[in-house]
Amino acid sequence: MTDIEIPLIKDRNKRYRFFEILPGALTWTMLAMPFILSLINVTAAAFFILAYLLLWLMRTIGVDIRAVQGYKTMRQHANYDWERLLAELESGEVSTTDKKLRWHVDNIKRMQGHPEAPKPSQIIQAVIIATYKERREVLEPTIQSVLDSNYDMKKVILVLAYEERGGPQIEEQSKELIDKYKDHFLYAMAVEHPSDIPNEIVGKGGNITFAGRELQKYLEKEKIAPIDVAVTTLDADNRPDKNYFAALTYTYVSCLDPVHISFQPIPMYTNNIWDAPAPMRVVATGNSFWNVVLSLRPHMLRNFSSHAQSMQTLIDTDFWSVRTIVEDGHQFWRTYFRYDGNHTVYPIYLPIYQDAVFLETYPKTLKAQFVQLRRWTYGASDVAYVSDKGFFTKNNIPKRKMLTKFLRLLEGHVSWAVAPVILAFSAFVPVLFNPQNYAANELPLLVSRINTIALVGILSTLFISWKTLPPKPARYKRTRSISMVLQWVYLPFTTIIYNSMAALYSQTRLMFGWYYDKFDVTEKAVLVKDKQDNIVKRT
Repeated sequence: MTDIEIPLIKDRNKRYRFFEILPGALTWTMLAMPFILSLINVTAAAFFILAYLLLWLMRTIGVDIRAVQGYKTMRQHANYDWERLLAELESGEVSTTDKKLRWHVDNIKRMQGHPEAPKPSQIIQAVIIATYKERREVLEPTIQSVLDSNYDMKKVILVLAYEERGGPQIEEQSKELIDKYKDHFLYAMAVEHPSDIPNEIVGKGGNITFAGRELQKYLEKEKIAPIDVAVTTLDADNRPDKNYFAALTYTYVSCLDPVHISFQPIPMYTNNIWDAPAPMRVVATGNSFWNVVLSLRPHMLRNFSSHAQSMQTLIDTDFWSVRTIVEDGHQFWRTYFRYDGNHTVYPIYLPIYQDAVFLETYPKTLKAQFVQLRRWTYGASDVAYVSDKGFFTKNNIPKRKMLTKFLRLLEGHVSWAVAPVILAFSAFVPVLFNPQNYAANELPLLVSRINTIALVGILSTLFISWKTLPPKPARYKRTRSISMVLQWVYLPFTTIIYNSMAALYSQTRLMFGWYYDKFDVTEKAVLVKDKQDNIVKRT
């Protein structure tokens, strides 16, 4: 079997280091191109900048269309009667009212040809909730949201994965929560992840992997087949849509091959969107918007944040990596190489509601947002991993397919760092070096018109962000709704400062071998009532 673990730092050879350097080297080269070309030939510089902007204009139009389609699909799936759909999948009979759902009819017919396939009633849902130092006010609503699902909780296993390094208070809190809610589930347990395990970085991957192995022991003891168990990982603030587990069960059973498939719901950062500062609301909404788009682009879809896999898949991949801070996206590649490319991601068109970044003070919130994006953009470390396992380790994956996936991964991370900066500033570079050149002087005007057309697409973002807002808390006046629209003036700044600069920072660290050795947990603050019914902020 192919070794799918990330090599230890001491085992990374010069070839591996080359591909760690590659994303940052390409990014810095792209950022330097307007300057280099302006010195050599202003016409070439103008052509490069215009071509890049036109490419992104076409991409923006496509993204806007996908966003509207994705929102419509998400609303449709939220309104389906999933309990009835599961019952029909179980019985193999379709009611008259459901015959218009062509995909549902097709699924039933396909399952009739595979009588060996598991029935919905056989599937057990396991939920691993990872926690570090989150307060009870953050963690308990997540457990409650699972309980509020339109799903039989006696077919759900709850695993609360907490860290020894979180301290005795977190241990006590975790055990109290399990004791309070255990009777509502098929089974519930709190699992403490020991600190300082050799060759593990301090991160979520080690925590949920340790919990997953404890879950495996329980399933073996109860003689529950791993293929009959779908495992969802949640962060402490993740609250699944009430129909998520029913929709996951439906997709899990009807795909007929859950071992080779990951299941990805849509992360939506709206739990505390009314409370978060305006810049953080823009970042959170932009991330939600992008996740809606990705749900309709299966060739781009990867495990991200909350995701689900069969227990058998997790056993086959030895659970998640304990050597990276981006265990979610990396899990896609672990599974991909474990099964020689026979792995894909199926979207679950329902949200997992999460928190926007929100701490006790404004400066801390601004910093924490950058830290969160810095962690996400460190996914550029997968470029070296994918090149090593895809091209230099024996496998049966077609090289053309592997090359396509590699280039798409590389381009995505380079664009993450480069695109906002080039779109915002590159048009002004040629005129700095060629102030008398006509083309150099006209370029900013032309680029401004292109960007104006592209900004029209923000209307789709505004539409989706407004439609997906939770109800406004009573503590806020109507003026808060106005600020939800005016906040978009921050978009150019948040895109450059948080997305581009975070990606540039992570890629530059990789270039110099300054690896992250721990997972920087994004702290959570919540607004709660004190004994005098005053709204106070707690972390």
